[in-house]
Amino acid sequence: MTPASPASPDPGVAAPHAEPSLRAEPATRTELALCAGIPAYVSVRRPRRHHGVHSLRGKLTLANVALLALGIIVATAVSLMGMRHYLLDQVDTELSKTRESLTGSRLTLHQIDSLTALAFVRERMVPGADRSDKPDSIFAAVDGHGTPLSVGGFKPTDIQRALAAAVDEPSALAHDPALHDTTVHGASYRVTGARLADGTYVLLAASTDALHKGIAKALKLDLGVGTLLLSLLAALTMISVRRRMRPLEDMVETSSAIAEGDLTRRVPSSHHPTQEVEQLRLALNSMLHQVESAYRTRERSAAQLRRFVADASHELRTPLSAIRGYLQLYEKGMLREPGERRRAWDRMNAEADRMGRLVDELLILARLDQSPELRFKNVDLSRLVRDAAEDLRAQQPGRPVTVGADGTLLVHADESGLRQVLGNLVANVRTHTPADVPVRLGLERKDGTVRLCVADQGPGLAEEDAARIFDRFFRAGGGAGSGLGMAIVQGVVAAHGGDVAVRTAPGAGLEVTVTLPTR
Repeated sequence: MTPASPASPDPGVAAPHAEPSLRAEPATRTELALCAGIPAYVSVRRPRRHHGVHSLRGKLTLANVALLALGIIVATAVSLMGMRHYLLDQVDTELSKTRESLTGSRLTLHQIDSLTALAFVRERMVPGADRSDKPDSIFAAVDGHGTPLSVGGFKPTDIQRALAAAVDEPSALAHDPALHDTTVHGASYRVTGARLADGTYVLLAASTDALHKGIAKALKLDLGVGTLLLSLLAALTMISVRRRMRPLEDMVETSSAIAEGDLTRRVPSSHHPTQEVEQLRLALNSMLHQVESAYRTRERSAAQLRRFVADASHELRTPLSAIRGYLQLYEKGMLREPGERRRAWDRMNAEADRMGRLVDELLILARLDQSPELRFKNVDLSRLVRDAAEDLRAQQPGRPVTVGADGTLLVHADESGLRQVLGNLVANVRTHTPADVPVRLGLERKDGTVRLCVADQGPGLAEEDAARIFDRFFRAGGGAGSGLGMAIVQGVVAAHGGDVAVRTAPGAGLEVTVTLPTR
């Protein structure tokens, strides 16, 4: 038994396929490139790896190094400023205490000239004073105009004169509580002043060269340590980024392989994936699976289309060849007898009718492929089943027909489409089973669906034939019919949102179950 549309068999027209069916060619590199979205004239090449400064790896390394360098600079600047402030505050504290001691003692320069006062001043107030070019501390006495004066019978030294020359107004310095920076013989000093009881001014200065040298050494140390840290960070970043970027390189390699034709390639999972990269890998693999499925579907559809065109051409050529042959016989005067002309006329009409039915079925399939808008309304499917059974009894009175469709069963469907389904199923039984084989038409509602069953007790189908029962132009064993009936059944049912199932076996008959939603 084979699927067929309602068409009368004509043994005089049956002929083997004269043309070989078109074969689906294997995918070429150009087709694969077009599927991947690459123009056909572009040669697909595996991209080279670039790990220069402009690569993502280089940019991430430079960004990390730049951020660490900025952090080191800021931390070094803050630490050096804090250290300078702390050390300078210590120097200012010592000078301030010395100035307060001189101011509070109410000494005069004459009293300081005595040995005791001089010893007190030199040993207590300015400890560590020496006579070098750049002493740690300087003690100088000046008058109101800033002229250096002798102290304890000693004339002013060069360093004392230089200090007096560096101070413009001793009186302003003595009255200013803040300390000031000055330079004496190229060395940096913090200077302050004190006014003695006799109006003489004493200048006190403490060297800050040691402070600046310490800051310079600390700066060199910080720069050295910072450079070492930056180098270490750059190396670690390169290693870490290389490991983290490996999944992206795998994605590039996979995409290149797919562009070259290997649609089965997928991005492998890394040993220690990050969340974002793993999400990207899963999304890319899902997309690649969809691309492969779409390409396989397109390839299969193209092969089916080529086979469909070849089969349709063959089916249409057979009646056309028959009509052309009879016309040639008539044209050459070989049909002299009225009976022969009548028989030729009937054969041509039969072939024309067969060709018309085939064209109508092809149009139905074409419309179903375009997802037509069906005219849905409430249809009594039980009535349609009973009508189909009555038609079968009228056409084959000797066939036992059992109908299980009592009462009313409404479905929201296209009535003409359902009539087409029932007509094709009944015609399939009528054409491919003996006229005395029992047929059962059943209808039931279950779990929100309606199940229509058409079963016969005919010869059934082999497993390989049952797998192709819905293929267009398929006829098991070269039987009668166009081979489009079951394809139309499947298309109409799919347009209603249902499905068709077939159960058969050799010698066990054929049972076709159509499941439709009630809404």
